[in-house]
Amino acid sequence: MGVRYSLYDYGIQQDPYPVYAQLREDAPVYRNDDEDFWVLSRHEDVTAAFRDFRRFSSANGILLEPSVWGPKARTHASFLAMDPPEHTRMRGLVAKAFTPRRVAELEPRVRDIARGHLDRALDGAGPGAELDLVADYAALLPMDVISELVGVPEGDRGELRRLADAIVHHQQGVQDVTRAGREAIPALVGYFHDLIAERRARRRDDLASALLDAAEGTDHLTEAEIMGVLFILIAAGNETATNLISGAWHCAWRHLDRPSEAFGRIGDWIEETLRLEPPAQADGRTVTGEFTLHGVTVPAGARMLLVIGAANRDPRAFADPDRFDLGRDTTAKISFGSGRHYCIGAHLARLEARIALEELVARVGDYDIDEAAARRVNSPYVRGFAELPTSVVRRTG
Repeated sequence: MGVRYSLYDYGIQQDPYPVYAQLREDAPVYRNDDEDFWVLSRHEDVTAAFRDFRRFSSANGILLEPSVWGPKARTHASFLAMDPPEHTRMRGLVAKAFTPRRVAELEPRVRDIARGHLDRALDGAGPGAELDLVADYAALLPMDVISELVGVPEGDRGELRRLADAIVHHQQGVQDVTRAGREAIPALVGYFHDLIAERRARRRDDLASALLDAAEGTDHLTEAEIMGVLFILIAAGNETATNLISGAWHCAWRHLDRPSEAFGRIGDWIEETLRLEPPAQADGRTVTGEFTLHGVTVPAGARMLLVIGAANRDPRAFADPDRFDLGRDTTAKISFGSGRHYCIGAHLARLEARIALEELVARVGDYDIDEAAARRVNSPYVRGFAELPTSVVRRTG
């Protein structure tokens, strides 16, 4: 039986790694005729494709679904759907506002938010407590943090989280963004249109205001460009950070003899989770010119999926790649992409995950997960949990 990989198969999405292994070994350049896309899965090939923007263009976006693929992708995907020199210009302007210093200055507020959500989740419980690690914590923290960064009022955050979830979650049998997702895109764009208008009239100490003021000489970001940046921060940054936190929590429980083995090694815990269970599983590209790889010729115009989740478990790059190893050298992982499109929010994601886990282990001595009741997100592009029921043993004294 040949290899079969589909964007829309829930069974594959629940556990894609056996199929990824088949792709790497038997079909390193794979073609799905029915869904009209190609796949690269080996670490060397995926990394090279990320770095070769001339052959693997982002101009049609990074999601392959018909309603979000094409030359208009930049209206919601911003500079993720651009190539140099446009990408270089826009990312440079965004970087002037979205600085490592601005992110680092968030740490005290991130910690306050994390503690508040944990206090509410564990409030009134004795030494033992039950919570949904996602709904009660991991899904709340990133949206609050990004909202604080951007300048979104607290009362609007629940609705923005609902809209962002609708865009990335898929529905069985629907080979496109769901109707709810298609409706969420203009709703988010409209929200940020109003937010930018408010900041244009009255600046505040937030990213929306900083983006309005970002300049290179006389060059400024347009309103449409700023809306796109805010859109991807909310729609992509919220989901992936949530998945990193919940994925780390699950990885330590699933793969270590005792989850507490990871408690004193939070940096290693995060980096190995990023490798083994990358929150962003794949990105799309457009092939600009015919090429041949591993004996297979790919035509110009092909829709190509670069599968990060497969590349990060390639035995050619990582020894015993399916093992969760806190002592592993993970520097070759491509969880945040590679090259010019390396994720601009990587430092924020790591900050959120570090503080989220630090605050958890400060309160929790041990925990157990009800894996039978856990529910994963259905998407070919992101991997994480929609529900992760957890019982914890609280620290005392």
